[in-house]
Amino acid sequence: MAGFLNALSACLVLLMLMAVGYGMGVRGWMTAREKKFVSKYIINIAVPCNCVVGLLDNLDHDDLARAGLLVVSALLGVGVTLLISAGVAALLRLPRGRWGVFVAMAGLSNTLFIGIPVSTQLFGEACMPYVMLYYLANTSFLQSVGLLLIERSGDGGSRGGGVGGFLRDLFTKPPILAVLASLLLLALGWELPTPVMRFAGYIGDSVSPLALIYCGFILYELGLRNLRLMPGLPAMLVIRLGLSPAICWLFCLLFGVEGLARDVFVVESALPVVSQVTVMAGAYGADEEYAATGACLSVLACLVTIPVLMLILG
Repeated sequence: MAGFLNALSACLVLLMLMAVGYGMGVRGWMTAREKKFVSKYIINIAVPCNCVVGLLDNLDHDDLARAGLLVVSALLGVGVTLLISAGVAALLRLPRGRWGVFVAMAGLSNTLFIGIPVSTQLFGEACMPYVMLYYLANTSFLQSVGLLLIERSGDGGSRGGGVGGFLRDLFTKPPILAVLASLLLLALGWELPTPVMRFAGYIGDSVSPLALIYCGFILYELGLRNLRLMPGLPAMLVIRLGLSPAICWLFCLLFGVEGLARDVFVVESALPVVSQVTVMAGAYGADEEYAATGACLSVLACLVTIPVLMLILG
């Protein structure tokens, strides 16, 4: 019961922070221009700093062997969830513009904008290494399978690039570069100077509030009155918020992942739709409104499902 109440309290804090973003949109203090700035700042500066501090402060050289096993567990969990989502999308006979969007929404989790604030509220800063390892697995599928599915659903043409293009896109992302650099430093047993770590800590602390303010503004942009359960969205919510954590828990059990790592992975797998799906849908001519509606509904629904999940985890 204590975990449930803690999760309920955490979700209330998240809701209040999202309300700030929504209110800024209502007052006209935040527009599409500011939203673009906040997004770029979070992804390219704040999250990499958060990665460095989270990994270097909470992992050591002896933890690296286990880290590989954790990433494999997360990769398999996300991959199986995507396969099940594709099967459900086929059964629902969704139109082309929604098929790939549905699979990406159901199979991929919002590990940054929602994942970091939720996990740190529930587990404290000690969860950050596990958050970033799950992010590494999740974003690998987002930049490959997710991108391909949404591209095939749209009319915006093919991106191309093959394996080389995928690797270039994946390994030029600042958060992934920060994770890899931190793991290299841990492997070598090196430490960053204290001023650098303090700087990274100050910048990294801005991720959670700004990410939730960003999500609140997204809700404002879509409009709460426009939220409705389009065909397929109920099934998507069941997979995203219910089936996905069950699959993740199963692979954690198979790979012997226990304790804080397991709890963080399960919560990370049960989070709302990853925000990039809506951006990709708009860029490639897929059903952007469908993606935005699914993303917003999943954000609101997780305020109920996360406390219940914490109650189950104990």
